[in-house]
Amino acid sequence: MSDAAANTALSLDTLETLGELAPRPKTVEETGLTQQFLSELISKHLYDAGALTISQLVKRTSLTGSVIEEILSYLRHEARLEVLPKLGHGQELHYSLTDLGRVAGFDALNKSGYIGPAPVPLELYEKVVAYQTVHNLHISQQQTHKVFEDIVIKDSLLDQLGPALNSGRAIVIYGPSGTGKTYISQRLTWLLEDHCLIPSAISVNETVVQLYDPLVHKQIPYKENGNTLLFTSGFDPRFKLCQRPVVISGGELTMDMLDVRYDKAAKLYHAPLQLKANSGMFIIDDMGRQRVTPVELFNRWIVPMEEKRDHLSLTSGHNFEVPFDVILVFSTNINPLTLGDSAFLRRIGHKIYFDTLDRESYRSIWQQVCDEKEIKFSNDLLTYLFDSHYQREHRSMLPCHPRDLLSIAQDKAIYLEKPTVLTKELLDWAWESYFVKLEQNEGQPVNFG
Repeated sequence: MSDAAANTALSLDTLETLGELAPRPKTVEETGLTQQFLSELISKHLYDAGALTISQLVKRTSLTGSVIEEILSYLRHEARLEVLPKLGHGQELHYSLTDLGRVAGFDALNKSGYIGPAPVPLELYEKVVAYQTVHNLHISQQQTHKVFEDIVIKDSLLDQLGPALNSGRAIVIYGPSGTGKTYISQRLTWLLEDHCLIPSAISVNETVVQLYDPLVHKQIPYKENGNTLLFTSGFDPRFKLCQRPVVISGGELTMDMLDVRYDKAAKLYHAPLQLKANSGMFIIDDMGRQRVTPVELFNRWIVPMEEKRDHLSLTSGHNFEVPFDVILVFSTNINPLTLGDSAFLRRIGHKIYFDTLDRESYRSIWQQVCDEKEIKFSNDLLTYLFDSHYQREHRSMLPCHPRDLLSIAQDKAIYLEKPTVLTKELLDWAWESYFVKLEQNEGQPVNFG
C-alpha cells in the first residue's frame, strides 16, 4: 500500500461523518455495554495496574471520562474501590481496589483474560462495516495504470484487474509459476487508498473477541482540525482509524485460522483472518499448496461469498454472524478447473490468466533491473541470452527471470571485483546456476548415479 495515507489531515466534514457513524459514548448506556461488564473491565485494569487515575483509565479503556466516572461511582458504592490520598499539589486522584474489589477483579480475570480498550457491540460493528464497505470503492482505469506505472505489465491485463476489484466478487489469478501473480496481487492493495474504522475488539453477547491486529491493521496518524479535541467530540475512540486491511495467507493456511480462536492460557478469543480482513482484501496465495485441500477451502467460502455474511462460533457453542466484506483473491499455479467444481467457479466473477513474456516485455524488465543494479545494459548480450539459451532450450520467459539471472551474475561479478560488468561468460554461469539440468521423465525420480 502506498504511503500517501500515512499523514492524513481529516477535514471537519470527515470527522463529523465519522462522529455520526460511531459517536463517542458519553454514558454507560451509549456504549452498548452493561454496567456489570464495564465494571469488570475497569476492575481488571485496576487489578493489573494497582492504582490508576481517571486519565489513565480513559487511555486504557478508550472510554470518555464521564463513562469512567459513572463506573467508578458504582464501584465505590459497592465498596470495591477506594480513593488514594493525593501525592502532591494539582495531581489527579488515584483509584485502587479494596480487598472486596480485588476478589471481584480476580474473578473477572478468571472469566475473561481480556484487558484492553472496551469492545464495541457487534451491532455497531456491523453498522460501521456496512457504511465503509470495500465494495463501494470505484477504481478507475487511470488509478490502476498509475499504481502499476513502474511495472512492466500489459495494459490489457490491468484492464482486467481493475474491473475485477470493482465487481465485489471473488477473483482467481492463475498461470505458470514465476509470472508475477503474487507480486501483482500485493501491488493491487495499493489501490485501497482510503481509510476505515477498525475496533480494538467486538462484544458478542459480552464475550470479547479481539479484532485489531497491528500486523494487519496500519493505524493512520491524523490531525483533528477545529474544535474537535474537546473531551466528548469526534468518533468513538474504541475504533482506530486505519488503512484498509490486507491479509495475505500462503501455504501455512489451515482451516482453524478461519474460525474464532480461543487461547486457553490467556482466556482470550481472537478473530479469524477473514474477520480481520473486513473492509479490505484477503489474498490466498499459492492456492493448492495449503495443508487443507482446495475443495475444503472453497466449501468454507461458498456461503460467505454468496450472502456476504460469515457464520462463526464461540467455545460455549454460541453461533453468531458477522459481515463478510472483503475482496477475496485466490492466486494459484494450478488450473482452476482442477481446484474446484463448476458450481464454485461460477461464483467467482473474474478468472484472470497471467501468461509468460514476449521478447519486448522481457527486454523492458531486463533493462529496468540493469538500471536498478547499475549494470550497463547491452542489447547484444540480451540477444545472446535469447538465442543461445531460451531458444535453444525452448524455455518460457518469465517475469522473475531477469532479476534472478542478473542477481546471480552480479554475485560472481562482485567476487571478480567488477560489479557493474556483464559478460557472456557471466550469463552462461548464471544460467547454469539457476536452472536444474538433470533430465528426468515427468513424475519419475531423478537418477543421480
